[in-house]
Amino acid sequence: MEYKGYVGKVEFDDEAGIFHGEVLDTRDVITFQGSSVAELKTAFQESIDDYLAFCKQRGEEPNKPFSGQFVARIPPELHRQVNLAASISGKSLNAWVVEQLQAAVAHIKSMKAAKTTRKGKQKSQRAEKHA
Repeated sequence: MEYKGYVGKVEFDDEAGIFHGEVLDTRDVITFQGSSVAELKTAFQESIDDYLAFCKQRGEEPNKPFSGQFVARIPPELHRQVNLAASISGKSLNAWVVEQLQAAVAHIKSMKAAKTTRKGKQKSQRAEKHA
């Protein structure tokens, strides 16, 4: 779930029959819950709005989910190899790393989509067997 640049992770508590979630990548703890998807979305958005209003009321800057910068500590030999790969491809080190990270994220998303598709097909096949 995403709202105003904040991302929420959702889990389902089977025993309680409720969805609960937490906003990711902030130092502050922001949680939300709901018993339906619509309720969950509303609670998520209200939690973000309440958090932003609370910060404004206190005169504090809210945690921003991401600044667009991060530091990675890597072994010197890997650093050399990455720099060489960037040079060979005619890109700056930063541009090359961004490209590689985008490719990795796209790969993970495609794997997740394929897994979801397989689950849907398996459910359909089970339903056909029982029909």
